[in-house]
Amino acid sequence: MPNPRLAARYAKSLIDLATEKGELEVVYADAKYLQALTKASKDFANLLRSPIIKADKKQSIIDAVAGSNVSAIMNAFTKLLVNKSRESDLPEIIDAFIEQYNVIKGIHKVRLTTAVPVSDEVKNAIVAKAKTEAGLENVELETKVDEQIIGGFMLEYNNNLVDASILRDLNDIKKQFSQNVYLHNIR
Repeated sequence: MPNPRLAARYAKSLIDLATEKGELEVVYADAKYLQALTKASKDFANLLRSPIIKADKKQSIIDAVAGSNVSAIMNAFTKLLVNKSRESDLPEIIDAFIEQYNVIKGIHKVRLTTAVPVSDEVKNAIVAKAKTEAGLENVELETKVDEQIIGGFMLEYNNNLVDASILRDLNDIKKQFSQNVYLHNIR
């Protein structure tokens, strides 16, 4: 069960510890690694949530998968989560950590959704446009391909949505015809 308050508290503690030790960037890289790991491997995420697998077995698997790839702080943090029976919240805590890191560093996440993959030139142009038009200083672009939008793009940043997709246009036309706006003008 998602618990954003718990995730935010653990993430804040991890940020404070990493800042105190002067290893915030290292722990951020560890967090990005663990986030990619939990998103790429559903089996690993399910292992963390499993009530059947014992804590010591989970810890040994986490050590085997991530132990040599993450810092001592992150290893100690995952051990703490397992000891407190909070390992199932690790993906949510990692996401909260990255969000808090982005706030500290002034990084704005911009999500671009297109129907087909776009070139690096287009990505760079979108980042430049977001910096100038929206006044965003540091931009982290996340791209997603969704064939259902048919064409065009959707751009999300700071709780704003720019929807220039063909799907939205078709839905607008469908809505206009369902309201029969044109029938009254014919008579």
